[in-house]
Amino acid sequence: MKLYYAPASPFVRKVLIALHETNLLDQVELVSVTVNPIASGDIVPAHNPLGKIPCLELADGTNLYDSRVITRYLSTLAPATGLYPDDDSIWDALTLEATADGIMDATVTMTYERRLRTDEMVFEAYLDAQWQKVDRALTAIETRWMTQLNEQKNLPVLAVAAALGYVDFRHDDRNWRDTHPTLAAWEAEIRERPSLAATAPVG
Repeated sequence: MKLYYAPASPFVRKVLIALHETNLLDQVELVSVTVNPIASGDIVPAHNPLGKIPCLELADGTNLYDSRVITRYLSTLAPATGLYPDDDSIWDALTLEATADGIMDATVTMTYERRLRTDEMVFEAYLDAQWQKVDRALTAIETRWMTQLNEQKNLPVLAVAAALGYVDFRHDDRNWRDTHPTLAAWEAEIRERPSLAATAPVG
């Protein structure tokens, strides 16, 4: 298998976390690529028409994307690792993962708003609106899912850690810990988990 990736992407990190948790990392060739919303390059679109990463190429040439599809696929290769619940709680877990992915989506969008525009073109109201989504999501996690975060270490829970790691990586000036202390305390402990420590964002 080949994983088309960039280490700074929180969506890629989520897949790498899954590979570490399932001990499948040595079965995957990591192919580093550079993409952004206005320049997908030549490599990634040949595997994912959306031009986005992560993308997992299987041995038979089949390509899987996005991150949630890839992690669910990896869970079938190592079912004993319990990446996802195998009972009715799966729906709540998937909703938690969607919430984590939404935080990633909003904050990646914020990153590119500043990176791809000149200073005078940056739309500050848009950035604030994206951050409101993040703030609401963090409140929802603290309100609805702290029991799961404290008791479980499945992929949706680890996706929350990956999302928070990206917020720290690119948007630490937003000081999310000041308004979400319960989640902040949880993140300070979970970050030491080997799969998270090994995939900390760089770049």
